[in-house]
Amino acid sequence: MAPLNDEQLHQIRDERKEQIMDAALKVFSRRGIAGTKMSMIAAEAGISHGLLYHYFKSKDELFTTLVQMAMLGAQDAMKSIYDLQGSPLDKIKYLTKEILDESGRPYFMLIHQARTSEGVPEKVKELIAQYSLKSFVDELLPVFKEGQQTGEIAAGDPAELIAAYLSVLSSLMMLNAQDEESYRLPSSDILMRLVTGP
Repeated sequence: MAPLNDEQLHQIRDERKEQIMDAALKVFSRRGIAGTKMSMIAAEAGISHGLLYHYFKSKDELFTTLVQMAMLGAQDAMKSIYDLQGSPLDKIKYLTKEILDESGRPYFMLIHQARTSEGVPEKVKELIAQYSLKSFVDELLPVFKEGQQTGEIAAGDPAELIAAYLSVLSSLMMLNAQDEESYRLPSSDILMRLVTGP
């Protein structure tokens, strides 16, 4: 068997790092940083405990990397609505579906853990402050104002309306994260009534 070349080694390393990050996301989102041990992440990833340290120096580094990815992803999702065709309401509907999508649940829970857990690294606290609820309200303000001008979005203080919208979505994600079989997320059409008014 021929030895692996640099490109193949790099690909294997990238795949292993992705495997570790996926496993860490699952564990951190369930247990928070204080309740997680590197050995738990290694077990979830199906690798040796020692190999984990070849990719991440510490639990804090791994947690910080994942929170940063999650925050950037959330910000990108907010910004992406401005690239979409359609009315302001269409854009908000799209964002609502994206936020409530099942694949985003672990990232949402990770951010929740980063905001509420004890023992969070200082860098994560800085990220949480940087990507505050206010920054997301500010990001959505133009599309909500445009929707109010066209009559699609309810009148009133748009920042207050956005804060209520995001609070409802956050609460729904928390309920959905409980994996209670009897609970079903409301449809995005029902949620749109919150922003369109009576």
